[in-house]
Amino acid sequence: MKTNNLSIHDFSLGIALILISAFFAWQSPVFLSSRNLSMLMIELSITATLALGMLLVILPGHIDLSVGSGVGLTGGIASVLIFQQHWPAALGMLAALAFALVIWFLMGYTIVKERMPAFIITLGGLLIFKGLFWLVIRNSTIPVVEGGSTNLYSLLTTYYLPTSAGWLLGAVCAGLLVVSKVLSVQHRIEYGFEVEDKELLFLKLFLFTQIIFLFVLVMNQFRGIPLPVVILGAVALAVYILTENTPFGRHLYAIGGNPEAAVISGIPVDKVVVGAYCLLGSVVAVTGLMQTAYSGASTTTVGDLMELDAIAACVIGGTSLNGGRGTAVGVLSGALIMACLLNGMTLLAVSPELKFIARGTVLALAVWLDVRLTAAKA
Repeated sequence: MKTNNLSIHDFSLGIALILISAFFAWQSPVFLSSRNLSMLMIELSITATLALGMLLVILPGHIDLSVGSGVGLTGGIASVLIFQQHWPAALGMLAALAFALVIWFLMGYTIVKERMPAFIITLGGLLIFKGLFWLVIRNSTIPVVEGGSTNLYSLLTTYYLPTSAGWLLGAVCAGLLVVSKVLSVQHRIEYGFEVEDKELLFLKLFLFTQIIFLFVLVMNQFRGIPLPVVILGAVALAVYILTENTPFGRHLYAIGGNPEAAVISGIPVDKVVVGAYCLLGSVVAVTGLMQTAYSGASTTTVGDLMELDAIAACVIGGTSLNGGRGTAVGVLSGALIMACLLNGMTLLAVSPELKFIARGTVLALAVWLDVRLTAAKA
């Protein structure tokens, strides 16, 4: 089950992020420019959104290797409907979302009803979706162009909030943070639990609000807050509330912690797992639309290896591959580390071969750390 105690792993994420950022800023001063940070936030938003969806199926002890191919397929379906069949952009995107919900429901249902390993089912899905994707776009390139009703699709990664709207959004986020923390402390007092020292609580809230406004300031120095960041914020908030404050979220942790005990306690394990896969399907569709729009076209390479980046972000952020442990905040931290690493290597013109090696090394180290932490706690 979850715990609110801080561990060295919590601090290691921040230290790793600072070291990575400092290294790339030293090697390339452009790394900390407002323009590059804005691009970094867009890349982070796409990867982190998918990772948050992955968290929902890892918590109950499952996995999904098909999300990368699903990203390409859903983006490809929307592109064909909008730019070749001339559907309204909103309708084409909704069709892609509906398709993803149905497919991921069927995958989740197959896993729980047929008692088949999620690894095998989703590995098959990876291959099937990749083949379907290439068939849908006919192995060609479908540009995501602006104009008329198609603007809605292209604006997913090209729209920036006006400066005033950015400050307003930052103020709202800071206000919600303060209110939620105060309410949380009040609830803990009512139930007789220990609470943080008032001075420490004030310093934390002050620090986080300063970070929020600093983020808005930096983004406004380029064009404003990118729309993908807003989408990521909405998804992250939804996943945070779902996992931390709902029975469904508690069931996810309980199933991952001890499936047998979850069944005995009356938790509808099958329904919860299928629900987690359905939610992941919706996240895959949203990610597919953003990734395709960001790429500027639906091509055969869209979504390649994104499943590995999503899993790596989860594990780096403290999510256990065995289930039962992980948070939305941790996933965001892991995704930020991955995004900084890839963005920095791009700025330094690192060859694609070395990028693959670095991504694989980070994933292997993250899994190794997860195994060591799990063994230490046992």
